[in-house]
Amino acid sequence: MAIDPKLLEELRERRATARKAGGEDKLAKRHAKGQMGARERLEVFFEEGTFQEFGMHAEHTCQRFGLANKKLPYDGVVCGTGLVDGRGVAAYAQDFTVGGGAVGRIHAKKICDLMDFAVEAGMPVVGVNDSGGARIQEGVDSLSGYGQIFFKNVLLSGVVPQVAVIAGPCAGGAAYSPALADFLIMTRDTANMFICGPDVIKAATGEVAKLEQFASAAAHASISGNIHLVADDDAHAMAMTAKLLSFLPSNNLGDPPHVLTDLDLSDDLEMNEIVPDSPKKPLDVMAVIDRLVDGGDFFEIMPDFARSLIVGFARIEGVVVGIVANNPMVKAGTLDIDSSDKGARFIRTCNIYNIPIVTLVDVPGFMPGLAQEQGGIIRHGAKMLFAYAAATVPKITMIMRKAYGGAYLAMCSADLGADIVFAWPTAEIAVMGAEGAVNVLFRKELKDAEDPKKRAAEISEEYRNEFASPYQAAANAMITDVIEPSQTRAAIALALRNTLSKRDSRPPKKHGNIPL
Repeated sequence: MAIDPKLLEELRERRATARKAGGEDKLAKRHAKGQMGARERLEVFFEEGTFQEFGMHAEHTCQRFGLANKKLPYDGVVCGTGLVDGRGVAAYAQDFTVGGGAVGRIHAKKICDLMDFAVEAGMPVVGVNDSGGARIQEGVDSLSGYGQIFFKNVLLSGVVPQVAVIAGPCAGGAAYSPALADFLIMTRDTANMFICGPDVIKAATGEVAKLEQFASAAAHASISGNIHLVADDDAHAMAMTAKLLSFLPSNNLGDPPHVLTDLDLSDDLEMNEIVPDSPKKPLDVMAVIDRLVDGGDFFEIMPDFARSLIVGFARIEGVVVGIVANNPMVKAGTLDIDSSDKGARFIRTCNIYNIPIVTLVDVPGFMPGLAQEQGGIIRHGAKMLFAYAAATVPKITMIMRKAYGGAYLAMCSADLGADIVFAWPTAEIAVMGAEGAVNVLFRKELKDAEDPKKRAAEISEEYRNEFASPYQAAANAMITDVIEPSQTRAAIALALRNTLSKRDSRPPKKHGNIPL
């Protein structure tokens, strides 16, 4: 006997209704604004035909405030799993065309159930946020739903990668689930994220603020540092998410997706040409990174925030790495409050997901100034020390030029646990710059000199050659080797291969107490 055709017809009708739940008119309006629908976002993200939906037939249970007889198909959030580059990924997309994508009890339950599945299956979670916020009609149930989602975010943290895409409004408590994710990607012109709107800010402080000043992608990417990447539109956001996941393992127990091939250990003579002929000229570290990584393919994280430090993912001879590099083109490459936070967070993320860290050093010190001191540069700078010292993944450090004082230590010196430390012959490793040291150590001699400036320059050169030379550090076993810049890629590639099997056991504890 065959199944009753009426049952199949009913099922097909239900599925068809769910797929166009918000209405074609609402979807057309979104398209006119350059936005995709929730299902369209997931369709461009997953490999064709691999999406398996969770909870298509779910409905809200609210019986108050006019919702008793109002249907909200799949309760305004599309959930499921699919394949991205052949690997399983769990994803949900809030549907603004269905009840404004507001979060109610069932909406939250669907997200939490998906996250439970993801952690058990060991797969990343991607959440596309596009919601009017909590469903007011459900009162405290909607707040409870948010709380449950936050709890799951924390439970999954450090176990599977979590990526939040901000593709529409994300206001109030809704902003905290993305804030708990590993990475946040926001569309440039069609999304906003904030805790309080302009009216609330004005009422509380008297300050007049426009939404774009604090809630736009540009503001979050460059000023607040709340997001990691800005996408041009929805399709770009989903493509960036897929690219990001291509550098991450599916979970914390797996290795990153290395693509190991035969090693090319040839010299790159053009690297020698990148180094300026004078230590007073800034080094273009992006040019170094471009020649260091495979195909110049560097996926920078937080490119618009705290630009004196550059972080991002790449491959070096097929090995996935996280790169942390001082940027002498901005603030001379100093570590300040924001760059310390940026670096520490990235280092800890790499450590969670077993990604080796390559550190490129050209740092004159921590940023001086009253604002930095009052802002807590000591506390923030200590985050870099903590993050590197706590990291157990392979750590390869390349000292290119300046490496002064506490910032030298904070950029993963041997004393902070670097497995291998290379230096170029242009490296200067010292407590402070030669000029500053000479002014302290030879104050009396300079005071009595016939030409103090000339004598200071002479002594500075002598000091630099004798006490700041990389050979001084090498003589004290603080660096592994001094190499030519042209040998950088080959040396780091070989060091990475030799440390992939690294094992580092630490004293048992719940967790360390990073200075937050």
